[in-house]
Amino acid sequence: MEDPAPVRAPLRVAVIGAGPAGFYAAEALLKGREDVAVDLFDRLPTPYGLVRFGVAPDHQKLKSVTRLYERTLGDPRLRYLGNVEFGRHLTTADLARHYHAAVYAVGSPGDRRLGIPGEDLPGSLSATEFVAWYNGHPDYRDLEVPLDARTAVVIGVGNVAIDVTRVLAKSVDELRSTDAADHALAALARSTVEEIVIVGRRGPAEARFTTKELRELGELLNADVYVDERELVVPAASRRAIEGDVNAQKNLEVLEAFAQQAPRGKPRRVRLRFLLSPLELQGEGRVERVVLGRNRLVEREDSGLAAEPTGETETLEAQLVFRSVGYRGAPLPGVPFDERACVIPNAAGRVLEAGAPVPGAYVAGWIKRGPSGVIGTNKADAMETVAALLEDAQAGRLPQPSEPGAEAVLATLAAAGADPFTSAEWGRLDAAEIAAGAGQGRPRVKVVDRAEMLARGRAKPAREEEVTESPS
Repeated sequence: MEDPAPVRAPLRVAVIGAGPAGFYAAEALLKGREDVAVDLFDRLPTPYGLVRFGVAPDHQKLKSVTRLYERTLGDPRLRYLGNVEFGRHLTTADLARHYHAAVYAVGSPGDRRLGIPGEDLPGSLSATEFVAWYNGHPDYRDLEVPLDARTAVVIGVGNVAIDVTRVLAKSVDELRSTDAADHALAALARSTVEEIVIVGRRGPAEARFTTKELRELGELLNADVYVDERELVVPAASRRAIEGDVNAQKNLEVLEAFAQQAPRGKPRRVRLRFLLSPLELQGEGRVERVVLGRNRLVEREDSGLAAEPTGETETLEAQLVFRSVGYRGAPLPGVPFDERACVIPNAAGRVLEAGAPVPGAYVAGWIKRGPSGVIGTNKADAMETVAALLEDAQAGRLPQPSEPGAEAVLATLAAAGADPFTSAEWGRLDAAEIAAGAGQGRPRVKVVDRAEMLARGRAKPAREEEVTESPS
């Protein structure tokens, strides 16, 4: 029997998901091997994933990473095929027929629930939904966000919780210079929210904010920040746990400064609360109250700290609640999935089934490691995965596709009823959004309807129409 041979030109790879992890995987493939052909798929017409739909609209510098992704899109060895849904238009059998390997980089699209009574009352939403709504995600443009509230409670102490708080606390005039969706700007202009309460189940030392984001709360023009000094008492066990953790120590300094500063009478208020867990959402027909349980920190056997209920409770009058307690991965049809960890099981990016690698199957990003890190964390993560893929290609461990031609993929998609959106079409939509924004002093005006996205991307530029029109 002959030894397996290394894959020869071209190495065909499908990357499923065009967010940061998908782009970094594609970039690593293009840099790692000259004779490679990459098809980059996404369920939505538009690329960039959470950079477009997750990064807060008032954080435009973070979105500038798309300039690097644009270079990847411009490589002739890469083909972008948006508006293609894995599991509907494309299956694992299709991937095996057309590609040597597939990299799943689909992120963690769901959100974790609180698991408490009243969680599904109107006025209770996930931060994931709210963020997607104000960022113009087409699946969430019709979300009902009842901003006719006086008090909003944000459950969670991470950066997403701060993003949600900033958007609620800022005046709509501050947000008009961003790329926030027009429907969100209109709704936020009618908002009656006066107070936003951020609630964490553990103490201030355990909060997961980055210090930069936390400081931004103190820079809000439209809201005073309040912290109760009594909730800033940090036990010795917490102090020991954050030794060497510069971010946590700086967070404490910022929170202590917030506790000392005098309010300036700004129109809105932001309160940061700690050692509280939501026990129940109450109300008749909508959220009206949040019942919170007081916690204390206890040391665990593994030296970690856990929040333990004290039995004390308090009730906050609130009409709007956002849960921001983490993202959650979802299974893909035909792909192994760890239901407990909500990731695709893997070893250094190689997908595992019953502990053994699945030939030709790889994973990158949040669906590989869980929802942690910042955008740049995905680069090293994707590079590790691609290194494993290229090693397997060289060692002859990748299966040979029976129909590797680029046109064969398009035929499969057409047979499944897919209508792929290309990088050229995305370029036209991108240019149209930027042009619309320029007239309003904004980075762009997002198109939020999927059909309109396709139409704008496929509209011929005026100059092209003049050239191709025949005289009457």
